[in-house]
Amino acid sequence: MTEIDAKIDALVPAWLYLPDIAEMLDVEVTRVRQLVKDGQLIAVRRGENRALQVPAAFIDGNKVVKGLSGTLTLLRDDGFSDEEMLEWLFTPDPTLPGTPAQALSENRGTEVKRRAQALAV
Repeated sequence: MTEIDAKIDALVPAWLYLPDIAEMLDVEVTRVRQLVKDGQLIAVRRGENRALQVPAAFIDGNKVVKGLSGTLTLLRDDGFSDEEMLEWLFTPDPTLPGTPAQALSENRGTEVKRRAQALAV
C-alpha cells in the first residue's frame, strides 16, 4: 500500500475503493484488505482523502482477474515495487498489443507471465 505518483496515476484508467470491491466480490472488506496484504491485489492511497484504491482493471465482474496474482508474484520476485508493477501493467506494449493489464483481462495471461519472467533475465 503505497502513495502513487501522478505519472502512474495517469496510466490507470479507473480506480475502485475497497468497499466497492468487497461488494463486487460479495465478501467483507476485511477479505479485500487480506487480498492486498497477501499480494494478490495492489492498493494505493490516492485522492483527497488518501483512501486505498485498486485499479478497476484488476476486477472482472465478481472475481479478481485470472492470472493477476501469479503475475504480481513474478514481478515482486523480480524486485518490482507496487508502483513499478502498476507502471509495467498499465504501460502499452505494442507487441501484446495493449497493456499487460488488458491482456490479463482478455485471458492472455500466459503471454503476460512470459513477459514478466523475461524481465528477470
